[in-house]
Amino acid sequence: MRPPFVYHPSYSTPLPSSHRFPMGKFRLLHQLLQEQGLARAEHFAEPLPAPRRWLELVHEPRYHQAFARGELTHAEQRRIGLPATIPLVQRTWLAVGGTVLTARLALQHGLACHLAGGTHHAYPDHGSGFCIFNDCAVAARVLLAEGLVQQLMVIDLDVHQGDATAAIFAEEPRVFTFSAHCQSNFPLRKQTSNVDLPLDDGLGDDDYLVAIGDLIPNLLDQVKPGLVLYNAGVDPHRHDRLGRLNLSNEGLLNRDRLVLDACLRRSIPVATVIGGGYDDLKPLVERHALVFRAAAEQARLHAL
Repeated sequence: MRPPFVYHPSYSTPLPSSHRFPMGKFRLLHQLLQEQGLARAEHFAEPLPAPRRWLELVHEPRYHQAFARGELTHAEQRRIGLPATIPLVQRTWLAVGGTVLTARLALQHGLACHLAGGTHHAYPDHGSGFCIFNDCAVAARVLLAEGLVQQLMVIDLDVHQGDATAAIFAEEPRVFTFSAHCQSNFPLRKQTSNVDLPLDDGLGDDDYLVAIGDLIPNLLDQVKPGLVLYNAGVDPHRHDRLGRLNLSNEGLLNRDRLVLDACLRRSIPVATVIGGGYDDLKPLVERHALVFRAAAEQARLHAL
């Protein structure tokens, strides 16, 4: 069995050609996964937009309504870094729905992967760093509210700290947050996760894998989550424009294998989101495809 993948054609919306956010990567990733034989058209599940009641488990009505109506202040829009166009509003609701669907599918199948998500700089009352709504936070709150899980863990290996996710769940014992990130990188003001692993600039494959290699399995044994939400950001790559770490493609792949194997050998369902990555589209999309390759491998190894 292949793990289910979640995607919507509206994930790639038009942006000005000079914009530094690589919005085309979602469409190209969908195409590449099929070219690489990792999925066929029937392996993709298509989400519906997140309803307001889901968003409001995390985000304040004033904020999400202002975003949807194009009423954010100039300062608020600048902090997000994305223009509030109608297509972007639609894709933002869809992407949150996509992570919730991915989490549900992971509970059913043991593993599921989203071709978007990981917007971990979005706070309840504002967005930041290309993040508008916090999809993993919404997914966690939805599953808890529905009683589908009693304990979750967020494993965030994007190069930037999952600051908003940490802040949202600071007083929520049912969601354990772990972030391994470049210490000197954005955001300047860090939040406090349940466990933070700040990493030095230039850290390479071997040292990175040593740093997380025992820690993640030990945390899983300690927390015993009913579901892991895994942010597999590829911006720790050595060529990432916003990264500052020194991982190779092989290092990223081995990182993803490590996380997925640690979860699945403990029979812990895991839902993956792609997180950040900032480079020319072709190499960037190839990096984002690595977690899907690791997922396909681990699904076979663990007979999902």
